[in-house]
Amino acid sequence: MIREGGYPNCSSLAKKWEVSSKTIQRDIDYLKYQLDAPIEYDSTRHGYYYTESNYRMPAINISESDLFSVVIAKRALKQFEHTPLYSKLSRIFDRIEQSLPDKTSVDPAWIDNRIFFSEIASTAVDSETWEIIARALRENRQLKIKHVAPGQKKTVTRTVDPYHLVHFKGEWYLSSYCGLRDSIRTFAVSRIKDAELLQTNFDMPEDFTREKMFGDSFGIIWDANEYDVKIEFRKEVAPYIEERTWHPEQSIKKYKDGRLVISFTTRHLNEVKDWVLSWGGDAKVQSPPELRASIKKELQNALKGY
Repeated sequence: MIREGGYPNCSSLAKKWEVSSKTIQRDIDYLKYQLDAPIEYDSTRHGYYYTESNYRMPAINISESDLFSVVIAKRALKQFEHTPLYSKLSRIFDRIEQSLPDKTSVDPAWIDNRIFFSEIASTAVDSETWEIIARALRENRQLKIKHVAPGQKKTVTRTVDPYHLVHFKGEWYLSSYCGLRDSIRTFAVSRIKDAELLQTNFDMPEDFTREKMFGDSFGIIWDANEYDVKIEFRKEVAPYIEERTWHPEQSIKKYKDGRLVISFTTRHLNEVKDWVLSWGGDAKVQSPPELRASIKKELQNALKGY
Protein backbone atom coordinates (compact mmCIF):
# COMPACT_ATOMS: atom_id res chain seq x y z
CA MET A 1 0.00 0.00 0.00
CA ILE A 2 2.91 2.35 0.68
CA ARG A 3 4.57 1.44 -2.60
CA GLU A 4 1.37 2.21 -4.51
CA GLY A 5 1.37 5.74 -3.09
CA GLY A 6 -1.76 5.28 -1.04
CA TYR A 7 -0.33 6.97 2.05
CA PRO A 8 -1.70 4.42 4.52
CA ASN A 9 -1.48 5.03 8.24
CA CYS A 10 -1.45 2.68 11.22
CA SER A 11 -5.23 2.62 11.47
CA SER A 12 -5.85 1.77 7.81
CA LEU A 13 -3.11 -0.86 7.76
CA ALA A 14 -4.39 -2.39 11.00
CA LYS A 15 -7.89 -2.63 9.53
CA LYS A 16 -6.64 -4.28 6.35
CA TRP A 17 -4.49 -6.89 8.10
CA GLU A 18 -6.82 -7.29 11.10
CA VAL A 19 -4.19 -6.53 13.71
CA SER A 20 -3.73 -3.74 16.24
CA SER A 21 -2.33 -0.30 15.39
CA LYS A 22 0.51 -0.96 17.83
CA THR A 23 1.51 -4.03 15.83
CA ILE A 24 1.63 -1.97 12.64
CA GLN A 25 3.71 0.71 14.36
CA ARG A 26 6.20 -1.93 15.51
CA ASP A 27 6.40 -3.31 11.96
CA ILE A 28 7.03 0.14 10.50
CA ASP A 29 9.72 0.84 13.09
CA TYR A 30 11.36 -2.48 12.21
CA LEU A 31 11.34 -1.64 8.50
CA LYS A 32 12.70 1.83 9.11
CA TYR A 33 15.39 1.13 11.70
CA GLN A 34 16.36 -2.51 11.02
CA LEU A 35 15.94 -2.75 7.25
CA ASP A 36 16.76 0.92 6.56
CA ALA A 37 13.55 1.40 4.57
CA PRO A 38 13.13 5.09 3.56
CA ILE A 39 9.73 5.48 5.24
CA GLU A 40 8.44 8.82 6.46
CA TYR A 41 5.10 10.09 7.71
CA ASP A 42 3.33 12.84 5.74
CA SER A 43 1.34 14.93 8.24
CA THR A 44 -0.60 16.59 5.42
CA ARG A 45 -1.78 13.34 3.84
CA HIS A 46 -1.90 11.56 7.23
CA GLY A 47 -0.01 8.53 6.01
CA TYR A 48 3.34 6.89 5.29
CA TYR A 49 5.32 7.10 2.07
CA TYR A 50 8.72 6.17 0.63
CA THR A 51 11.11 9.08 0.27
CA GLU A 52 12.78 7.08 -2.51
CA SER A 53 10.15 6.33 -5.14
CA ASN A 54 12.05 3.37 -6.60
CA TYR A 55 12.58 1.64 -3.25
CA ARG A 56 11.58 -2.03 -3.08
CA MET A 57 11.44 -4.25 -0.04
CA PRO A 58 14.19 -6.89 0.05
CA ALA A 59 12.75 -9.86 -1.81
CA ILE A 60 12.50 -13.26 -0.23
CA ASN A 61 15.16 -15.55 -1.62
CA ILE A 62 12.99 -18.42 -2.78
CA SER A 63 13.38 -21.03 -5.51
CA GLU A 64 10.64 -22.13 -7.87
CA SER A 65 10.34 -25.46 -6.06
CA ASP A 66 10.01 -23.64 -2.71
CA LEU A 67 7.32 -21.40 -4.16
CA PHE A 68 5.53 -24.45 -5.52
CA SER A 69 5.51 -25.90 -1.99
CA VAL A 70 4.05 -22.65 -0.63
CA VAL A 71 1.23 -22.75 -3.19
CA ILE A 72 0.45 -26.37 -2.33
CA ALA A 73 0.49 -25.64 1.40
CA LYS A 74 -1.94 -22.77 0.91
CA ARG A 75 -4.39 -25.12 -0.82
CA ALA A 76 -3.99 -27.64 2.00
CA LEU A 77 -5.42 -25.00 4.33
CA LYS A 78 -8.90 -25.73 2.93
CA GLN A 79 -9.36 -28.42 5.57
CA PHE A 80 -9.32 -25.63 8.19
CA GLU A 81 -11.71 -23.36 6.28
CA HIS A 82 -14.35 -23.40 9.04
CA THR A 83 -11.94 -22.33 11.77
CA PRO A 84 -10.31 -18.96 12.58
CA LEU A 85 -6.98 -20.50 11.56
CA TYR A 86 -7.95 -20.40 7.90
CA SER A 87 -8.26 -16.65 7.48
CA LYS A 88 -5.16 -15.92 9.57
CA LEU A 89 -2.93 -18.40 7.77
CA SER A 90 -4.30 -17.34 4.39
CA ARG A 91 -3.24 -13.76 5.12
CA ILE A 92 0.25 -14.98 5.99
CA PHE A 93 0.52 -16.78 2.66
CA ASP A 94 -0.76 -13.66 0.90
CA ARG A 95 1.99 -11.63 2.55
CA ILE A 96 4.60 -14.12 1.37
CA GLU A 97 3.32 -13.89 -2.19
CA GLN A 98 3.29 -10.09 -2.08
CA SER A 99 6.91 -10.06 -0.85
CA LEU A 100 8.18 -12.02 -3.83
CA PRO A 101 9.92 -10.41 -6.80
CA ASP A 102 7.57 -9.65 -9.67
CA LYS A 103 9.31 -12.19 -11.91
CA THR A 104 8.80 -15.03 -9.44
CA SER A 105 5.55 -16.86 -10.03
CA VAL A 106 3.92 -20.24 -10.39
CA ASP A 107 0.99 -20.66 -12.76
CA PRO A 108 -1.85 -21.87 -10.49
CA ALA A 109 -4.01 -23.10 -13.36
CA TRP A 110 -2.33 -26.47 -13.83
CA ILE A 111 -2.02 -26.92 -10.05
CA ASP A 112 -5.79 -26.55 -9.59
CA ASN A 113 -6.43 -29.16 -12.27
CA ARG A 114 -3.69 -31.65 -11.41
CA ILE A 115 -3.09 -31.47 -7.65
CA PHE A 116 -5.92 -31.32 -5.14
CA PHE A 117 -6.88 -32.42 -1.67
CA SER A 118 -9.86 -34.59 -0.88
CA GLU A 119 -12.16 -32.53 1.32
CA ILE A 120 -13.03 -33.85 4.78
CA ALA A 121 -16.44 -33.13 6.28
CA SER A 122 -15.72 -30.54 8.95
CA THR A 123 -17.54 -28.55 11.61
CA ALA A 124 -17.58 -24.79 12.12
CA VAL A 125 -15.81 -23.31 15.14
CA ASP A 126 -16.84 -20.02 16.73
CA SER A 127 -13.94 -17.57 16.40
CA GLU A 128 -14.41 -16.02 19.85
CA THR A 129 -14.52 -19.43 21.52
CA TRP A 130 -11.39 -20.42 19.62
CA GLU A 131 -9.45 -17.36 20.77
CA ILE A 132 -10.47 -17.88 24.41
CA ILE A 133 -9.40 -21.54 24.33
CA ALA A 134 -6.11 -20.64 22.64
CA ARG A 135 -5.35 -18.06 25.30
CA ALA A 136 -6.21 -20.52 28.08
CA LEU A 137 -3.75 -23.02 26.59
CA ARG A 138 -1.01 -20.39 26.30
CA GLU A 139 -1.43 -19.13 29.85
CA ASN A 140 -2.39 -22.40 31.59
CA ARG A 141 -5.66 -20.92 32.84
CA GLN A 142 -8.87 -22.70 33.68
CA LEU A 143 -11.95 -22.38 31.53
CA LYS A 144 -15.64 -22.42 32.32
CA ILE A 145 -17.41 -23.92 29.34
CA LYS A 146 -20.98 -24.66 28.37
CA HIS A 147 -20.95 -27.85 26.33
CA VAL A 148 -23.79 -29.70 24.66
CA ALA A 149 -23.51 -33.44 24.07
CA PRO A 150 -24.41 -34.94 20.65
CA GLY A 151 -28.16 -35.19 20.20
CA GLN A 152 -28.86 -33.06 23.26
CA LYS A 153 -30.20 -29.51 23.54
CA LYS A 154 -29.32 -28.67 27.13
CA THR A 155 -25.83 -27.40 27.85
CA VAL A 156 -23.78 -28.57 30.82
CA THR A 157 -21.50 -26.08 32.56
CA ARG A 158 -18.06 -27.39 33.47
CA THR A 159 -14.80 -25.99 34.80
CA VAL A 160 -11.88 -27.55 32.95
CA ASP A 161 -8.10 -27.47 32.80
CA PRO A 162 -7.38 -27.34 29.05
CA TYR A 163 -4.48 -29.68 28.24
CA HIS A 164 -4.44 -30.14 24.45
CA LEU A 165 -6.23 -28.92 21.34
CA VAL A 166 -6.37 -31.68 18.72
CA HIS A 167 -7.60 -31.76 15.12
CA PHE A 168 -9.02 -35.14 14.16
CA LYS A 169 -11.12 -36.09 11.13
CA GLY A 170 -12.54 -32.62 10.48
CA GLU A 171 -13.22 -31.70 14.11
CA TRP A 172 -11.23 -29.81 16.73
CA TYR A 173 -11.26 -31.38 20.19
CA LEU A 174 -10.30 -29.95 23.58
CA SER A 175 -8.73 -32.56 25.83
CA SER A 176 -9.08 -31.41 29.43
CA TYR A 177 -9.33 -32.36 33.04
CA CYS A 178 -13.02 -31.94 33.89
CA GLY A 179 -13.75 -30.91 37.49
CA LEU A 180 -17.37 -32.02 37.18
CA ARG A 181 -16.41 -35.62 36.36
CA ASP A 182 -13.00 -35.61 38.07
CA SER A 183 -11.46 -37.21 34.99
CA ILE A 184 -9.92 -36.49 31.60
CA ARG A 185 -12.65 -35.63 29.09
CA THR A 186 -12.58 -34.70 25.41
CA PHE A 187 -14.93 -31.99 24.11
CA ALA A 188 -15.70 -31.13 20.49
CA VAL A 189 -14.95 -27.41 20.20
CA SER A 190 -17.90 -26.93 17.81
CA ARG A 191 -20.21 -28.06 20.62
CA ILE A 192 -18.81 -25.59 23.16
CA LYS A 193 -21.48 -22.90 23.16
CA ASP A 194 -19.75 -20.54 25.55
CA ALA A 195 -16.27 -20.26 27.03
CA GLU A 196 -15.09 -18.02 29.86
CA LEU A 197 -11.45 -17.52 30.73
CA LEU A 198 -10.96 -17.80 34.50
CA GLN A 199 -8.23 -16.22 36.61
CA THR A 200 -7.19 -19.54 38.15
CA ASN A 201 -4.03 -21.11 36.77
CA PHE A 202 -3.27 -24.82 36.67
CA ASP A 203 -0.17 -26.96 36.29
CA MET A 204 0.06 -29.51 33.52
CA PRO A 205 0.54 -33.00 35.05
CA GLU A 206 3.99 -34.25 34.09
CA ASP A 207 2.67 -37.65 32.99
CA PHE A 208 0.00 -36.22 30.66
CA THR A 209 2.21 -35.67 27.65
CA ARG A 210 1.15 -35.39 24.05
CA GLU A 211 2.88 -38.69 23.30
CA LYS A 212 1.04 -40.51 26.08
CA MET A 213 -2.40 -39.18 25.23
CA PHE A 214 -2.29 -39.05 21.42
CA GLY A 215 1.00 -40.58 20.36
CA ASP A 216 -0.45 -43.74 18.81
CA SER A 217 -2.37 -41.70 16.19
CA PHE A 218 -5.55 -43.78 16.27
CA GLY A 219 -7.82 -41.24 17.90
CA ILE A 220 -8.63 -38.69 20.56
CA ILE A 221 -11.02 -40.51 22.93
CA TRP A 222 -8.49 -41.21 25.65
CA ASP A 223 -8.62 -44.14 28.06
CA ALA A 224 -6.61 -44.42 31.26
CA ASN A 225 -5.94 -48.09 30.47
CA GLU A 226 -3.53 -49.40 27.88
CA TYR A 227 -4.54 -52.31 25.68
CA ASP A 228 -2.36 -54.77 23.80
CA VAL A 229 -4.04 -55.11 20.41
CA LYS A 230 -3.59 -57.86 17.84
CA ILE A 231 -5.51 -57.77 14.57
CA GLU A 232 -5.34 -60.49 11.92
CA PHE A 233 -5.79 -59.52 8.27
CA ARG A 234 -6.54 -61.79 5.34
CA LYS A 235 -3.99 -62.12 2.55
CA GLU A 236 -6.15 -60.07 0.15
CA VAL A 237 -5.60 -56.89 2.17
CA ALA A 238 -2.28 -57.75 3.84
CA PRO A 239 -0.21 -55.67 1.34
CA TYR A 240 -2.23 -52.53 2.16
CA ILE A 241 -1.66 -53.05 5.88
CA GLU A 242 2.04 -53.73 5.49
CA GLU A 243 2.81 -50.68 3.38
CA ARG A 244 1.56 -48.18 5.99
CA THR A 245 2.60 -47.13 9.46
CA TRP A 246 -0.64 -47.33 11.43
CA HIS A 247 1.00 -47.02 14.83
CA PRO A 248 4.48 -45.67 15.69
CA GLU A 249 5.34 -48.83 17.66
CA GLN A 250 3.54 -51.42 15.55
CA SER A 251 4.95 -54.86 14.81
CA ILE A 252 3.84 -57.12 11.97
CA LYS A 253 4.03 -60.89 11.80
CA LYS A 254 3.58 -62.48 8.37
CA TYR A 255 2.45 -66.02 7.68
CA LYS A 256 3.24 -68.30 4.75
CA ASP A 257 -0.40 -68.35 3.62
CA GLY A 258 -0.35 -64.55 3.14
CA ARG A 259 -2.09 -63.53 6.36
CA LEU A 260 -0.50 -61.08 8.76
CA VAL A 261 -1.06 -59.93 12.32
CA ILE A 262 -0.40 -56.35 13.38
CA SER A 263 0.29 -55.69 17.06
CA PHE A 264 0.47 -52.45 19.04
CA THR A 265 -0.46 -50.87 22.38
CA THR A 266 -3.11 -48.16 22.53
CA ARG A 267 -5.31 -46.10 24.82
CA HIS A 268 -7.80 -45.41 22.02
CA LEU A 269 -9.78 -48.65 21.81
CA ASN A 270 -12.94 -46.97 20.52
CA GLU A 271 -11.19 -45.62 17.41
CA VAL A 272 -9.40 -48.93 16.85
CA LYS A 273 -12.85 -50.56 16.79
CA ASP A 274 -13.96 -48.19 14.01
CA TRP A 275 -10.76 -48.93 12.10
CA VAL A 276 -11.23 -52.69 12.32
CA LEU A 277 -14.88 -52.43 11.24
CA SER A 278 -13.82 -50.41 8.18
CA TRP A 279 -12.02 -53.54 6.90
CA GLY A 280 -15.16 -55.67 7.10
CA GLY A 281 -14.55 -59.41 6.96
CA ASP A 282 -10.89 -58.94 6.06
CA ALA A 283 -9.97 -58.15 9.68
CA LYS A 284 -10.38 -60.25 12.81
CA VAL A 285 -9.51 -59.23 16.38
CA GLN A 286 -7.28 -61.63 18.27
CA SER A 287 -7.00 -59.45 21.37
CA PRO A 288 -7.97 -57.83 23.65
CA PRO A 289 -11.28 -59.51 24.56
CA GLU A 290 -12.88 -56.11 25.26
CA LEU A 291 -12.34 -55.14 21.62
CA ARG A 292 -13.69 -58.46 20.33
CA ALA A 293 -16.85 -58.07 22.43
CA SER A 294 -17.35 -54.45 21.35
CA ILE A 295 -17.05 -55.28 17.65
CA LYS A 296 -19.33 -58.30 17.99
CA LYS A 297 -22.00 -56.14 19.64
CA GLU A 298 -21.62 -53.47 16.94
CA LEU A 299 -22.07 -56.03 14.16
CA GLN A 300 -25.11 -57.57 15.86
CA ASN A 301 -26.75 -54.16 16.16
CA ALA A 302 -26.00 -53.44 12.51
CA LEU A 303 -27.63 -56.71 11.41
CA LYS A 304 -30.87 -55.73 13.14
CA GLY A 305 -31.37 -53.06 10.50
CA TYR A 306 -31.32 -55.55 7.62
